[in-house]
Amino acid sequence: MRSATAPVSQPSPQVTAAYRYCEAVTGQQARNFAYGIRLLPGPKRQAMSALYAFSRRVDDIGDGDLPAETKKERLEQTRSLLARIKDRKVAEDDTDPVAVALTHAADRFPLPLDALDELIDGVLLDVAGTTYRTWDDLKGYCRCVAGAIGRLSLGVFGTVPGARDAVRAPEYADTLGLALQLTNILRDVREDAEDGRTYLPAEDLEKFGCADGFNSDTVQPGADFTGLVHFEVRRARALFAEGYRLLPLLDRRSGACVAAMAGIYHRLLDRIAADPAAVLRGRVSLPGHEKAYVAVRGLSGLDTRQAVRQAARRSA
Repeated sequence: MRSATAPVSQPSPQVTAAYRYCEAVTGQQARNFAYGIRLLPGPKRQAMSALYAFSRRVDDIGDGDLPAETKKERLEQTRSLLARIKDRKVAEDDTDPVAVALTHAADRFPLPLDALDELIDGVLLDVAGTTYRTWDDLKGYCRCVAGAIGRLSLGVFGTVPGARDAVRAPEYADTLGLALQLTNILRDVREDAEDGRTYLPAEDLEKFGCADGFNSDTVQPGADFTGLVHFEVRRARALFAEGYRLLPLLDRRSGACVAAMAGIYHRLLDRIAADPAAVLRGRVSLPGHEKAYVAVRGLSGLDTRQAVRQAARRSA
């Protein structure tokens, strides 16, 4: 995949308004994501906002209070809209700003839009109340809801011409998406339990005596919740280490964006590891000054250089 570049011509007023709508949705609903994409040039930031707004629509259907059958109908309607976007059948004056923006972004950048079908498939698994017996089972779900977004993002970022291992960039993007999703699962374990959802593999829950779930702000008697969290943290850190191999393949600003977003989640993972029971008491988050520090690290190239050194050590 070569470096993705935007055409010189400016979007029409209708498309510009559609992008502004998507950027507003992103800023209101995804602070960590919005923080990262601020480091991108305008066209890439717009495209990422369009991708987020469409993905958010899919997630909101799955997370809403509608009956399961209604959710399935709406998800299939969204899949039909995606088909229109793929076929470039959405006019610039269409009344759906997300569809307008995403159609324009797909003309600007080589977006693998089939990945959004995978996202819809993943949310349908949520609607069905699917649980996961093994890590391989959960990994398949994570590839749908997060790995797919990683691959779509790479379509916006592109890779530096001549970059070594560029052919593996989609694999690294997918793996980084898995790392972010597993961190999300750990952070939201109590919230998901209250919604009747369990994502962590059943065999892991049984191994650490946590099969009864997480419906309390305290650890169940006899459960090794700390052991469970540390086990999953080690898995997530290994995914981050592999996914960070994407950074040297990106241009400076795209690499800074990825480093900022991934760095925020990596620091969340560190906080969870330091106090596992915190995720039972509420949502773990980072203060603004820590996010700013992560962004500075990304812009300075520190994370990229560290990724290069680690990759060299693994290859030696």
